[in-house]
Order: sequence, then structure tokens, then C-alpha cells
Amino acid sequence: MKLVITISRRYGTGASQIAGELSEQLGIPVYDKTHVEEKMCSNSYDSEAAVIKELAMKPCIILGRCASEILKDQKNVFNIYVCADRKDRIARIMKKENISEEEAAKKLDTTDAERSEYYYEHTGKAWGDVNNYHMILNTSDIGVDRCADALIRYFEQKEII
Repeated sequence: MKLVITISRRYGTGASQIAGELSEQLGIPVYDKTHVEEKMCSNSYDSEAAVIKELAMKPCIILGRCASEILKDQKNVFNIYVCADRKDRIARIMKKENISEEEAAKKLDTTDAERSEYYYEHTGKAWGDVNNYHMILNTSDIGVDRCADALIRYFEQKEII
């Protein structure tokens, strides 16, 4: 199967690391905001959606960009939402960006608000609604380092890969 994985995530959850590990284990590329924007022919949501649909013609992992909604009618798409406890997210942001707890908390709030607004503006749906995803991963409970392996085992058990 030509598996396409979309990963929506709250800021500071470690989802990019999970995507990287999945990419390595499955041998498929990861596309994020920067990669999608580089391929857009105009600065519009329609152009972004067209790029995402083109990328999804081959196995890949797409981070954010409302990809779960854009690709909702494709049978080969598996949508994941990654969350974590606020304190864990703040600690991860502090460490990754070498900033204070206050700065990390402010950045977390701002980024989450922007992502929520963006998702609602383009889909009319609530960002993080469990009904929009096949699986929710809480990295505070599972641990970032175990998520990719858990997903691989799940895909194998369900004969998705």
C-alpha cells in the first residue's frame, strides 16, 4: 500500500522527531510547511492543497498544513494527532530553543493559537477534534522515543505496511 501519514500536532510535542523516525523506518520522505511552501505556485490555500495532493501521490509523511482534511477522501491516508501535557511541552521547547520557561510558555500559546486558527479557517473544523484522526498519541504518556515503534507495530498488525 502507498501509505500516506498526516501528523497534526500541538507545539512542543516532539511530533517532528516522531515523523523523522517513521521516515527512517519506512523509507519515505517527510514534508513540512517549508517544503510545501517551496512548491506552491501562489500564496493561496488552493495552491497549498494542490501541492499536498501531489505529494500524497507517493508514500510520505506530511506534517500539519490541514493535510488530514485535504486528503480525507484518500483510502491510503492515516491521520495522527500528537499531544502532550503542557509542562512537558514547555520543558521540550525550553531545551530545544534554549529559552526561559516564560518565553517557552508564551511561544507555545501563540503557536497553538495560530495552528488552531489556521485549521479552523481552512476546514471549518476544530483542530484536535478526535473525530478527525485515526490515532491520538500523547507523548507525555508514551514517550516521544516510543511513538514511531508503536506506530510501526500497529501498521504491521493491521497489515497496512
